[in-house]
Amino acid sequence: MYYRFGKAFYFVSILAFVFFLLYFYSAMPEQVGISVDETGIVNRDWEKGTFFYAMIATFLIFNAATLFTPKSLETKTNKKMHRIFPVGDPYRDYILAWFYSFGALINLSLGLLVFYVHAINNQEEIAASSFSFWFFLMPSLLFVWVVMLFVLLVGKFKSVQRS
Repeated sequence: MYYRFGKAFYFVSILAFVFFLLYFYSAMPEQVGISVDETGIVNRDWEKGTFFYAMIATFLIFNAATLFTPKSLETKTNKKMHRIFPVGDPYRDYILAWFYSFGALINLSLGLLVFYVHAINNQEEIAASSFSFWFFLMPSLLFVWVVMLFVLLVGKFKSVQRS
């Protein structure tokens, strides 16, 4: 049951990333600033198309890497994972939910990156300095998610030891 919520969260994050990327792509200038120095002046820029395709490539690579394990577990192509997390095991549901929600957090992090680049290029609308909270929150959430993976694995291995 939990993995369905994780899957829904994952697909909503895909929609959010695609919306942010397409919406902000249309609002960006031809030369997109991707880095600013401490005075707020853009010191590195890319072409608009290069930034767009780099974000698409990054999105595809991260999602393929993140979803390989749960998809192989769901389709039973990874026999070792299927033996550890058989159908009906509550930890199977938890681990699938973890992977899908981790993919969603990565997608939201990429969406935040697109939003930040938009803020760099449109300083009059949104100040790039207002993102400091989000730049501490997203790595913290990712760290908590990785710690929760270890908690799930320890719980699973203890349940295997007991039986």
